[in-house]
Amino acid sequence: MKKGLFLFIAVLLVILAVGYGISAKSGSGGVTVLKLAHSLNTEHPVHKTMEYMAELVKERSHGRLIIEIFPSEQLGTEKECIEALQLGYMGLTKISAAVMESFVPKMRVFDMPYLFRDSEHFWKVAAGPIGKELLDAGASKGLKGLCYYDAGARSFYSKKEIDSPKDLEGMKIRVLKSIMLMEMVKTMGGSPTPMAWGELYTSLEQGVVDAAENNPPSFETSRHYEVCKYYTLDEHVRVPDVLVISNRVWNNLTPEFQRILQEAVDESVVYNRKLWTEAEQSSLEKVKAAGVKIIYPDKKPFKEKVQPMWDEYRNSELGGLIDEIQGIE
Repeated sequence: MKKGLFLFIAVLLVILAVGYGISAKSGSGGVTVLKLAHSLNTEHPVHKTMEYMAELVKERSHGRLIIEIFPSEQLGTEKECIEALQLGYMGLTKISAAVMESFVPKMRVFDMPYLFRDSEHFWKVAAGPIGKELLDAGASKGLKGLCYYDAGARSFYSKKEIDSPKDLEGMKIRVLKSIMLMEMVKTMGGSPTPMAWGELYTSLEQGVVDAAENNPPSFETSRHYEVCKYYTLDEHVRVPDVLVISNRVWNNLTPEFQRILQEAVDESVVYNRKLWTEAEQSSLEKVKAAGVKIIYPDKKPFKEKVQPMWDEYRNSELGGLIDEIQGIE
């Protein structure tokens, strides 16, 4: 039996044993409990955002709707959590849009390198019709997207200095299991190595991989800066986190609970953007104080290196969507 299948079956058995999804309700005055699993640790700003959202839900439902949060891959990897959602055995999960693309192919557009000019451009897309369309695109797979959370811009960090794409040549670089991100690393001359987030610290420490790429808060809260002393802010992609609920679970909520949950989620997005801005600056200051060299490279060579990807995808099914995003001012 393949390792991945074995792990998924093990997680599924745990889920079945404890009844994730929606808990049983005891009469009209009972409590509904939704389980929310994700891969981040409790210091991460997105985890804190979801705690804020859960508090709003509890308060506005007068304790009748509770969201229990399980961080740090306690209930499985992102892919395993999404599969549990599809079966209705888990309520919600937070997943990177890069992993979500395996279930919603159009989500690949978020992984297009250097697609977004800056954070403001990204949020105009995410909060607009395109963002809503992509959140709704998982309906046929049993998945309902509730919102995007800011995950900033992803950049390379490693044990050696990276000033240009040439420095990436031959390096084993951990990436999310994303076709686009793997292709980007290959195009830049590196060797993409997908692996679960929880395995990365040890893999960096032992030399299984030479580098990784992520946003400042993830780099800092994961303590990867203890191993990698160079952080190159090339900001190649802005891949958001996506809060997803099982269609089965959503449809079993009362209209009142659906409204309370969606309103709390929407308010948490505003909170998340403020929290993220503060966390990003704080994280950069912390890793710098810990001896990490922050590098601000010339982005032009990086953009030029991935031009073949732009040429390829401009002629694919994503071409129209890429042009539409580029045209948003």
